[in-house]
Amino acid sequence: MRLRALLDTDALGLRLLGGEDELDRAVRGVMTTDLRDPSRYLSGGELVLTGLAWRRNAADSEPFVRILVQAGVAALAAGEAELGDVPDDLVLACARHRLPLFAVHESVAFATITEHVVRQVSGERAGDLAAVVDRHRRMMTSGPAGGGPDVVLDLLGTDLDLRAWVLSPTGRLIAGSKEAGPALPAETCTRLAAEHLAAARTGRRGPHRLLLHGATYSLFPIRSSGRSPQGSRDVRETVLSDWLLAVEADAGDWPEERLDLLQGVTQLIAVERDRRDAARTVRRRLAQEVLELVQTGAAPAEIAARLRVAAPVLLPGLGTAPHWQVVVARVEWDGDGVEGGPVAQSLLEEVLVDPLATGPEPLDRIAVAHTGDEAIALVPLPAVSSEHDGSETGLLADALLQSVREPLSAGLDGDGRLTLGVSAAVHSAEGLRGALEEARHARRVAAARPGRVCAAGHQELASHVLLLPFVPDDVRRAFTARLLDPLKDYDRRHRAELIPTLEAFLDSDGSWTRCATRLHLHVNTLRYRVGRIEQLTGRDLSRLEDKLDFFLALRMS
Repeated sequence: MRLRALLDTDALGLRLLGGEDELDRAVRGVMTTDLRDPSRYLSGGELVLTGLAWRRNAADSEPFVRILVQAGVAALAAGEAELGDVPDDLVLACARHRLPLFAVHESVAFATITEHVVRQVSGERAGDLAAVVDRHRRMMTSGPAGGGPDVVLDLLGTDLDLRAWVLSPTGRLIAGSKEAGPALPAETCTRLAAEHLAAARTGRRGPHRLLLHGATYSLFPIRSSGRSPQGSRDVRETVLSDWLLAVEADAGDWPEERLDLLQGVTQLIAVERDRRDAARTVRRRLAQEVLELVQTGAAPAEIAARLRVAAPVLLPGLGTAPHWQVVVARVEWDGDGVEGGPVAQSLLEEVLVDPLATGPEPLDRIAVAHTGDEAIALVPLPAVSSEHDGSETGLLADALLQSVREPLSAGLDGDGRLTLGVSAAVHSAEGLRGALEEARHARRVAAARPGRVCAAGHQELASHVLLLPFVPDDVRRAFTARLLDPLKDYDRRHRAELIPTLEAFLDSDGSWTRCATRLHLHVNTLRYRVGRIEQLTGRDLSRLEDKLDFFLALRMS
């Protein structure tokens, strides 16, 4: 608002004492002070209200006015309640420094003026910001990106004095306004993300509010503009992939206009999110092509050719062929109706980002495909020197989940689980099939553990499990068919349970009593079934070698 507008409002009781030529100055705020030096509390553009308690004699006016001018204030308004008329020395000092001066009638409270200025300035700022946001949205939706989330957050900081950050669902800091100052601590980001996911799962309407370390944060979901409208899909399909806008303010008493404005800001940031997702399509397609070749048993030379295409995209500028790791993830929900594959894909892309990285750019190094309820990541690693000291390289299962376990547990609480398996690094196309099977085995190890979010790595696999992924398919099929097909045929014809009996017998370490108790059978019935297994296969289950063969056949079937 302009100073001139203050004089046009009779209820403010202002009388101009000097500065007629400066009435077009803009007022950005208001502050009441009786300090001799209030400069530390001034940022420029304020209407300063004073009761003149700082003035002991005429000599005090000049330094006081000089301080205000150096701070860039818009004008000074002096109350008449304390001294009656405003002192001439103050009028002269303001005239010398071209600082507009108003007298405030003793019947008008400073609170009345403050409320009026704040209401006018806030309304104008919101309107100006809304126009900027709308212009920015039109520019971004019709052409190249307009600078990313940081630009929008800077608008919130400069125009509405709001400190704000964009976070991923795992609590990774994606963007922050310059006005926000230093980056939020990792612990704070994690807590905010966890609160957002927990609130979203309960269906509570946003913004969600959280008091943390003495500050109040309001959390606004950032939903992809390309998705179905809110309410048309199960919230579990998007809750683990939506970004959030964290604002350091209590939005509980905000007017609808400001809430609508923040909603527009989240939509603007969602456009940037959609652009990032569109760019990721190429990497997803590369991962899908390579994994389809691996799973269909394509020749290593064909797989290697696709890897040569993928490497420059995922690791631009890399001169040597990289090593690769495979990470398998599965998100499972209780009940039916929620497709887990796309959720796991989006979540795995986020989990694989370095937790210390900021912004969306680190995602350019990750290629994730999904098939069914399973997401599979093809992660490139810089080539390891032949002189490497043998220490562990690449991704470690525990490290992947260390910073994301709390928020994801909140998002999955009640009816969901995330299990994740990590393979060892391989250096050729021939090793990818084994790495995929290894990661799947590790994920099954993780699935056997308690908890909403679990992971396991290749280091945790037993020796026989580590070897199984590298057995050629034709050898697997021949081995399992020779041992298990006769039993499967017998079970099918006679409705017997020889296969479950064999599994239980091996799990019981060959103990007749424990196995019979487990299957709720008489020991003689168990002995009959085991005898039938031995008769059909020509093996002896009292021999360690034959027990081991059956054990491996069941694991490979």
